[in-house]
Amino acid sequence: MNKSLVAYFSASGVTAKTAQALAKAANAELFEIKPAEKYSKADLDWTDKNSRSTIEMKNPDSRPAIKEKLIGIENYDVVFIGFPIWWYTAPAIIKTFLSSYDFSGKKIILFATSGGSSIGDTVDDLKAVCPNANFITAKILNNCPEDDLKKWVDSLDL
Repeated sequence: MNKSLVAYFSASGVTAKTAQALAKAANAELFEIKPAEKYSKADLDWTDKNSRSTIEMKNPDSRPAIKEKLIGIENYDVVFIGFPIWWYTAPAIIKTFLSSYDFSGKKIILFATSGGSSIGDTVDDLKAVCPNANFITAKILNNCPEDDLKKWVDSLDL
């Protein structure tokens, strides 16, 4: 098996729990994509058209700054990237992450948590930012037991 990384953004902690379980199931290293400026509850209020997250998601060129740089991306062959679904796609900070590194030839597996939305156009949205990566699949992983995560990872034949 190739060397794997689980990189994730979690605004409320839900995606973090899934990412930690997935890293264990995939025998992968873990990296949290932290925003330079943490999101407050008001920032995440999707019903407020002036909230930070709403403004970011309305602007396709938005690239929120990331607090810490990942060192050694070249050491990974497989990168799982996790996030909550916002406005039927990945949060803008995921675009920042993807555009910050060279993912050429790497296998990218997207996973998301969602309160009810599907993965939607997320893969196409992110392929546009990172065209040289090999996007394998994308899946919503809500409250998956570790055994189910392990079966899913094994089914990917990485």
